[in-house]
Amino acid sequence: MMVYEQIAGFSGARLCTMGFFDRNRKELVERGLDPNRLPPGQYLTDRFPVLHVGDVPTYQPGEWNLSVGGLVDQPFTIDLDELRAMPAVTLTFDIHCVTKWSKFDTTWTGVLVRDLFERAGVKATASHVLEHAEYGYTTNIPLADITTDQAMVAYEFDGEPIEQVHGGPVRIVVPHLYFWKSAKWVRSLELCDRDVPGFWEKNGYSMYGDPFIEQRHWGD
Repeated sequence: MMVYEQIAGFSGARLCTMGFFDRNRKELVERGLDPNRLPPGQYLTDRFPVLHVGDVPTYQPGEWNLSVGGLVDQPFTIDLDELRAMPAVTLTFDIHCVTKWSKFDTTWTGVLVRDLFERAGVKATASHVLEHAEYGYTTNIPLADITTDQAMVAYEFDGEPIEQVHGGPVRIVVPHLYFWKSAKWVRSLELCDRDVPGFWEKNGYSMYGDPFIEQRHWGD
């Protein structure tokens, strides 16, 4: 069973005509928003669409933890209390889903991934990370992209604990790539010496996923 960030648009709506996207982009200008923030082929929503396959995982107190391993000097496992005790950041940025919705000015709190990797000691041969989540879900990402000033292991959204349907108690957030690269219910981060395709990447999605050049699928 796989669980992943996927979409719904407006409830029951079919967003299949260019007219809708044109109107949506025009509304950005009318609202005083820079249309250049919206990647091509995307529409802006104030909602937070979600779709998952299977049950949303639940955790008893103290049950969730995160492991950092692979090509590191000191692999370790951290629980939620230990994660929350680390130096945290609160950042606001736009997010973009491969199924064409974007949401502006989302605010997340968590620990920068690079701070966790600094604790583990990343080996020189590491070049990529494989995110492992519940139900066997995985997604791949270059090491450089998950160690930016914004890439985090997040545990709060808009000042509140992340809702379970959005990946709580903890998820990855890498805002400059399509949101399937930000695994919900993350349980481990594996440092690798090559690019290893994850679940969606094995099934036709881009190995990288840059929304501003529409890297949705193989060959994009």
